[in-house]
Amino acid sequence: MTTTGAAGRRRRGPGMTEVARAAGVSQKTVSRVVNGEPHVSPEVRDRVLRVIRELDYRPNNAARALLLGRYRRIGVVSLGTALYGPSTLLIALERAMQRAGYSFALASTLEGERSEMGVPPDGVWGRVSVAVEALLEQGVDGIVLSEPIDDGTPLRLSAEVPVVSLAEGVELTDGVGAVVGADGVAAARLATEHLLSLGHRTVWHIPGPQDWWAARDRLRGWREALAAAGAPEPTLPTPGDWSPASGYAAGRQLAQLSDVTAVFAANDDMALGALRAFAEAGLSVPGDVSVVGYDDIPAAAHLSPPLTTVRHDTTALANHAVDVLIAMIEGRPRPAQHDGIPVELAVRASSGPVRSRTTTD
Repeated sequence: MTTTGAAGRRRRGPGMTEVARAAGVSQKTVSRVVNGEPHVSPEVRDRVLRVIRELDYRPNNAARALLLGRYRRIGVVSLGTALYGPSTLLIALERAMQRAGYSFALASTLEGERSEMGVPPDGVWGRVSVAVEALLEQGVDGIVLSEPIDDGTPLRLSAEVPVVSLAEGVELTDGVGAVVGADGVAAARLATEHLLSLGHRTVWHIPGPQDWWAARDRLRGWREALAAAGAPEPTLPTPGDWSPASGYAAGRQLAQLSDVTAVFAANDDMALGALRAFAEAGLSVPGDVSVVGYDDIPAAAHLSPPLTTVRHDTTALANHAVDVLIAMIEGRPRPAQHDGIPVELAVRASSGPVRSRTTTD
């Protein structure tokens, strides 16, 4: 039966200290018994097990960590956003950790977040540092930095555990870490090359926020594809913030230009906004303007027209990141680096051959 104190707080059950005291042994001996380790005499093992039953002791991760040196828990530092890409990556990371026998702990670094002491963290570096400290206090064996961004200040991180970053721009001062990520540059080249192959003279781009490494990679891939094809690089519209509203604003800018025939948006939500802007301007897709997105959100195949978009294997990325981190945690050789996380283009009706746009007086 659960009991509570005067303040209504739940009273915790017996801990390892109480078990060790009642059995007349050390906490380390209790840990060995709990985890089935050798080097414990049958008499002592029986005595500890009897006390465990009598006290109804339930070992926790902290108790096991005394012996194993590990909590079997991995922390993830996330931006705390509901955007499709980061949120699906979090789910994939949690599942990968569970399959490997590790639990999942999350710390978010929302914009404008303040530390518990009320002191505003110093930019991205401060918010990430606060999140890492919170995870270390919980007890984690390793940390994944999911979608770190760059506000212009160097992100130097000193952690007591191995760290894997899913983007560039993080300097681990103790050197115990790795960078594992999808090749957004190659994926953006694929999208841009698809549009060029349809006969479009060039491709316009709706960029994402440039403090995100993912947005920078997609911009770079777009530029590389244009340069390789000898296509002119058009002037960029105002960068979006990943939202449909920002894609709509960029689409309205592009709809004013008579020579725009192909657009690659840095994510599907911005592509969705651009589709609406083109429709309001009387432009047909793909008749007048072809549009390609990035992420392959669930709605992409059901838009009108269905959206051509880049699809990358989030599960493969999460699995590889977790494999690398656990290898570092357990002192094993790291898995071989992937040639690249699988990326493919889902070609649908929003992209098609170039057709001259006509104007009316």
